[in-house]
Order: sequence, then structure tokens, then C-alpha cells
Amino acid sequence: MAAKNKKAQRKVNILEMSNAQRIKVVEKIRKNLRQSIIEAKLLKILLQYETITINGHVVFSESNSLNGLTLRTDFL
Repeated sequence: MAAKNKKAQRKVNILEMSNAQRIKVVEKIRKNLRQSIIEAKLLKILLQYETITINGHVVFSESNSLNGLTLRTDFL
């Protein structure tokens, strides 16, 4: 989950935007929220196990950080 970046934060008044711009902003927000939810669910699952092994390689253990596992969300 990404930390908040104060530099990237800006206020946007969607009522003053055109419909096309508004749709793009809403879609981007939805995509970011979906990504955050997926990451939170994955982390919750990972924390339930001591060690996770894929094809003989340890990708997660309680003593080490997540390693060798990527999550593609373009198929959603």
C-alpha cells in the first residue's frame, strides 16, 4: 500500500470538469481503490502463513520480506 505523497496531492473540483475528464478521473480513482483492496487482501492472506513456497522457492516467510512474487492486475 502506497504512502501518501503530499507533493502529489491536489484538490480537484470535478463539477467544473467536462464529462470526459470527469469520467477519466473517476476511472483512475476506481482503479487505484481496486489495487489497494487487492494489495490489502493479499497481505492479509500472506500474514496467515509462516512460509509460502512457489515452485520450490520461498517467496514469503515471517522473517523475510516478500520476494519473487508479482501481482498483475491488468487481467481484472
